[in-house]
Amino acid sequence: MARSEITYRRLVAADLARIGEIDRTERIETLYIQHGTRLEERAGDWSAPAWFSDGEGEHSVAHQRAECERHLAAGGIALGAFADRLVGIGIVRPHIRPGIAQCAFLHVSNEYRASGIGGYLSDELERLAREQGDTAMVVSATPSLNTVRFYLGRGFEPMSEPLPELYELEPDDVHMQKRL
Repeated sequence: MARSEITYRRLVAADLARIGEIDRTERIETLYIQHGTRLEERAGDWSAPAWFSDGEGEHSVAHQRAECERHLAAGGIALGAFADRLVGIGIVRPHIRPGIAQCAFLHVSNEYRASGIGGYLSDELERLAREQGDTAMVVSATPSLNTVRFYLGRGFEPMSEPLPELYELEPDDVHMQKRL
């Protein structure tokens, strides 16, 4: 498939109307279960369909947009990757705790994964967090094999004790941290 040139820019709240352009589908055959800093693999079929265009449930476009809007309203900074449409988005929330930023949202369209977009967005989110004065970043990662390996490859490590406010929101995620 020929790909368009990728451009990146900071997003504003109005840009979030385009979040449904991201194809989040993924075949997932392995999940991680977190036990402190130890990760246990579990085989099965947990494949993720596209976000639902109707309704407001957790896996709907409306819910994803509302989550992104919530992060921006709380001081988050959003970046987008564009081809002929929005193909990647990342949001960092500086200072969720003193010196700690959160990688609050990071998605790359299925057909654009493993092309460097996620790495670029992640690098830029880390740079923005450092510019804001944070010295560490946390993420509540979807426990899929590809997602966890992505963050491990970027220097994140499983946390022995996740931040309670993030664990409460995403108890099944893999909670990781990285020194910036």
